Amino acid sequence: MLKGNSVVFVDGVRTPFGKAGEKGAFWQTRADDLVVKALQGLLDRHPNLDQSLIEDVAIAAATQSGDQGIMLGRTAALLAGLPVTVPGYAIDRWCAGAMTAVTTIASAIATGANDLAIAGGVEHMGHHPIGAEFDPNPRFVSEKLVDPGALSMGETAERIHDRYPALTKERSDAYAVRCQEKVASAYADNKIQPDLIPVAYPSAQGWGQLDRDEHPRPGTSMEGLKDLKTPFRPHGRITAGNASPLTDGATVCLLASEDKAKQLGLPIKMRMVSFAFVGVEPEVMGLGPIPSTEKALSKAGLSIDEIGLFEINEAFAVQVIAFLEHFGIADDDDRVNMYGGAIALGHPLASSGVRLMIQLASQFEDRPDVRYGMTTMCIGLGQGGTVIWENPHWNGKA
Repeated sequence: MLKGNSVVFVDGVRTPFGKAGEKGAFWQTRADDLVVKALQGLLDRHPNLDQSLIEDVAIAAATQSGDQGIMLGRTAALLAGLPVTVPGYAIDRWCAGAMTAVTTIASAIATGANDLAIAGGVEHMGHHPIGAEFDPNPRFVSEKLVDPGALSMGETAERIHDRYPALTKERSDAYAVRCQEKVASAYADNKIQPDLIPVAYPSAQGWGQLDRDEHPRPGTSMEGLKDLKTPFRPHGRITAGNASPLTDGATVCLLASEDKAKQLGLPIKMRMVSFAFVGVEPEVMGLGPIPSTEKALSKAGLSIDEIGLFEINEAFAVQVIAFLEHFGIADDDDRVNMYGGAIALGHPLASSGVRLMIQLASQFEDRPDVRYGMTTMCIGLGQGGTVIWENPHWNGKA
């Protein structure tokens, strides 16, 4: 179990996720402004909170340059109107940036260094295409530290298919179809909208407002996915249909010690139990959530059977079904990604970890029969991250 002060997830919000590129809603919007809009939206939901009590702001981005640079946590705090006494910083663990921001802030709360703080992430993949601004050390290849293909996330997913033939393209496509169906159903049931902060955006046609994710494709079918191009290798298995699309978006959440949350009358949506990050072969980075989950479970003294809800980031469908196969969970298990995932919603890299937490917190409220849930994701260059949470609404029944 997490030692020290009990750490709670008070609340979390996100911007809608927009399509990356010139046709996306956020093409002319700065990345840091997306964070600011999300942060202001979070604070607006708690008008009685004395903002001077916020003790830190950690904001992640995978590409920390241009409109995603300059110490995002501090700049976003100032731009959002937080008191100048509130410090902030930037953080990076690529896809798990926001998840790492949460666990870093949580560690400070657990040790008593902070009582109330904000964590989140942003990625504007339209302004910062993945890998475009990187300069990998040539020793990675020249000294054979990693295979060159490890720097292509799509190729690492193809290699999971290679390594495990039972994880077929058909299974990946079927998983992707279900994801689209789940997102459509979640929108129809108003499960996603309550935690979205609408964002006004400029375009050639004038000002608009995005209040829904741009990527979902309701009506996606197996037939429609069957013959899509395989961009990472000829006759491959990874397509645009069974992988997360390129996306722009931001997420933020408020974390506190349980005592401070109760003292201030703040809601408690989840209680952190344990977390773990691990390294795996960069060439099959999508397998990372398997050992990170095993480690987090061990730290918590729990078994996989005690997890009642799973939020697994869908960088690629094959990465999710590899996780499920390992733990003996069916591809269509109802406990997994109840509202759908990144294949439909998008995966704006460093922001996605908190998106998983927002969705799990919402599910906890509806499922008092579930005590434990987890958020987990794979991470570029061969890592995995997992956070286990306890449902404060648990009714004590199995």
